Amino acid sequence: MSGNDDSPDTTPDTPHGLDPDGLAVRREVLGPDYVQAAIDKIDDTTEEFQRLITRYAWNEIWTRPGLDRRMRSAVTLTALVAHGHWEELELHLRGALRNGLSPAEIVEILMQTAIYCGVPAANSAFRIAKRVLAEEAPA
Repeated sequence: MSGNDDSPDTTPDTPHGLDPDGLAVRREVLGPDYVQAAIDKIDDTTEEFQRLITRYAWNEIWTRPGLDRRMRSAVTLTALVAHGHWEELELHLRGALRNGLSPAEIVEILMQTAIYCGVPAANSAFRIAKRVLAEEAPA
């Protein structure tokens, strides 16, 4: 928000009044192209939600000092598998690689989810991870 009024800051770096610090982290983790596509889809229905997740998830949580981004990615992958959020899992697998998790570490995280989240969930996660890791492998 800008100044003392409630009108959102809509500079090019903070479109739709999105928190600039959260937006920077979001771009670093998810990739600038994905984030720009999400911004381009903002409308009257989704604008407040996008402000919420950019400020609270990407600024308030992802920047806390208690865990590094690698650990936050590991926790996020596990939570997404546990709840069957497959589109978000694909997105965060790519983010986990950006945050420094190796493909081998991702496999180990998914192995852990087989026990604690269930084999069917891990099976779905491995199918997605196999595709993402192949797409993201160095040429």
